[in-house]
Amino acid sequence: MINKQNLWFLTLFSLIMVLSIYYLTMSDDTLSTLNVNSDVSDATDVVISEENDTLVALKVADEEELLARTEELESILLSDTATLQEKNDAYEELQMIQKTESEKEKIIKLIKDEYKLDSVVQIENTNITVTIASTTHDAALANKIIRSIQELYEQDMYITVKFS
Repeated sequence: MINKQNLWFLTLFSLIMVLSIYYLTMSDDTLSTLNVNSDVSDATDVVISEENDTLVALKVADEEELLARTEELESILLSDTATLQEKNDAYEELQMIQKTESEKEKIIKLIKDEYKLDSVVQIENTNITVTIASTTHDAALANKIIRSIQELYEQDMYITVKFS
């Protein structure tokens, strides 16, 4: 059964997800007005806002899907008509979502630290898809990334590396 502490955590997690999606979808004009007092030059702003469109689209789509599923599960948890089994299943799935998100962040950090590359990670069961922001499609680099990720897991994972 779910307790108040877990319910608050889920609520705050959902709020953070909504705010992060809102921030990602803000227009450049709005962001520039928020950045009026910063000492960053215009040339640096252009570099920052020129993030790989494919990665941004993948991140936003993944976050929207995650947010929708989380809200659906939270509504089951808060429902008066849902059975105890449905609530337990929803709670367990929320825990799996949090675990998966933690693993994604760990892999993204690993790629950023070791290879200095931006990436998006998608995990489904034993399938891991990594999309790398790089103009060069290097098979040796992809192989190194696959080996680095596999070292994080005891069981064999099916890891795919894509370049965009």
